[in-house]
Amino acid sequence: MMEKLLLLLIFLFCWHSLNALFTVEAPKSLYTAELGSNVTMECVFPVNGKLKFRDLSVIWEKKDDVRKDVYILLKGKEDSGSQHSDFQGRIKLLKENLDFGQSLLQISNVKLRDAGIYHCLVEYGGADYKTINLKVQAPYRTITQEVVSTGDKEWKLTCQSKGFPKAEVMWQNGECQDLTNKANTSYETGSDQLYRVTSTLTIKNRTRENFRCIFWNKETQENTSANLYILDSTDDVLWTESRLRAFVWPILIVSVLVGSVSITVCIRKAKANKDYRTRMAKSSVNITKLLKDKNVHDCRDPSFEDEELKYIQIEKT
Repeated sequence: MMEKLLLLLIFLFCWHSLNALFTVEAPKSLYTAELGSNVTMECVFPVNGKLKFRDLSVIWEKKDDVRKDVYILLKGKEDSGSQHSDFQGRIKLLKENLDFGQSLLQISNVKLRDAGIYHCLVEYGGADYKTINLKVQAPYRTITQEVVSTGDKEWKLTCQSKGFPKAEVMWQNGECQDLTNKANTSYETGSDQLYRVTSTLTIKNRTRENFRCIFWNKETQENTSANLYILDSTDDVLWTESRLRAFVWPILIVSVLVGSVSITVCIRKAKANKDYRTRMAKSSVNITKLLKDKNVHDCRDPSFEDEELKYIQIEKT
């Protein structure tokens, strides 16, 4: 612990003079990770030959309201006892890269609270640090839809989704007209720090029309949308995209099955016609052959000729 405090004091009071001799660089100053994924942040430092591991100290810390130790390596020895509880079990320093002057910090199963400013401090003959910013996103991928008929040709269309950071919700009809100012949108946050966004649009006197809710995340420049349908005003029937899918798919399946049977019947009929034409062609050949044979054998008696004609008539039949 005393060595760690001493190292931090060196950074605070002697940074300018040490920086001229030893420089840490950050190839990227901003990283963006998705909630639940893994992210690896990097800073590099000069090694100048073969790395002497026992002379190397690496500190990764997060600058919140209170400083949090993420990973500590002092003079070649890990100090896991000082690691903040927010990061326990989710942090790994890729030591095999230290020989190349790379300090790679891997955070697994990224949490929203991992977002913030990090310092990568390296001491190896000299001392320096760089600042890295980590942003965490949770896209609004799943939209829950609800449709309610309130009577008198009035319907309430509701879309709800969870994500981070806060998203705007826009509404459009089938003609792409903007209906956002007619919607009511509310925001809630839970223990998971995610925004639960609920938006409701009230529609009157609409028949056979579709609507779309769009969750727009301005910070990430991403959007997710869902379609809702009003099919029959007389029965006050409202369809969401998922319900419509559930209704259409069985019809499509039945259509495919009927089509397959029809195709099979057509193929069989075509094959039967082909076989019939083949038999007729063979019959014509036989008739022609018999006629030729008749011309060659003029010396046959009349009784044989009568039998031949009978045979030809049978073949024609």
